[in-house]
Amino acid sequence: MEWQQLEYFCVVAKTEHFRKAAEQLSISQPALSRSINKLEQELGVTLFDRSGRSVQINKFGRVFLNRVEKGLNEISNGIEEIEQLKNPYTGTVSVAFLQTLGITILPEIIHSFNKQYPQVEFQLYQNKILNSIQQLLNREVDLCLINSFESNTNITWSPLREEELFLYVPANHRFAKRDSVALRELAEDNFIGFKKGLGMREIINNICEKAGFTPKIKFEGEDVFTLAGLVSSGLGVTIIPEFNGISSEKIKKVSISEPYCNREIGIAWLSDNTLSPSAELFRKFVIELFSC
Repeated sequence: MEWQQLEYFCVVAKTEHFRKAAEQLSISQPALSRSINKLEQELGVTLFDRSGRSVQINKFGRVFLNRVEKGLNEISNGIEEIEQLKNPYTGTVSVAFLQTLGITILPEIIHSFNKQYPQVEFQLYQNKILNSIQQLLNREVDLCLINSFESNTNITWSPLREEELFLYVPANHRFAKRDSVALRELAEDNFIGFKKGLGMREIINNICEKAGFTPKIKFEGEDVFTLAGLVSSGLGVTIIPEFNGISSEKIKKVSISEPYCNREIGIAWLSDNTLSPSAELFRKFVIELFSC
């Protein structure tokens, strides 16, 4: 059973006339008749009741027509979707990203990209770093925006930029008026930390270890907004990327002089995977955007 046979069948079913159907399909009437006869032989039933030169679709034909039209429509949609994916300017890009990038790097990237390529669509997945990496390994996403991680031979990671981390304290904190502090000075403070499993939690733990102490985690959260909100309530201090979502009357940003606190953000993709044209366009765009 061939695609062409099914198309011929639909036209005959609609016109119920072989000559008109043949003219519409731009083929000879005998060729059309042979195609329909072959289809009927494959199915083991007649699809049309024939009376002289006229034909009328029968019960079998109507049942088959309903399914064929749906099937051809689905196939046509599939072909159209593939054509869109082949076109780098109209396809879809799926990206997993860290929670903390949702208010900083990601909006900046997508805004810049959409100014040049407005018809490309995005599927975005905000997730923990380990879950984002797993999505990439499972081929559920094209790309990941994540900080540096333990090397994986299946994944290529390209650094984009270094992001400084700051100490945020309540407005009435003893260091609120300081321009900078050494992190060891916070050894006895309560910390508002990211939940375990989040990339930032590991980064902060490593930074505090360099400063000679283990942070006293009083409360935990999954995003910058939550941590900053808890700090502004006077429940502790935190270390996060630069944040402007809460009034300076409630929370203060202080630079950390020692050790230098930062994280490196990059874009990752599967080493052995050929990206769709749209995803490849986006990957190159992002790398070039941060190389300037």
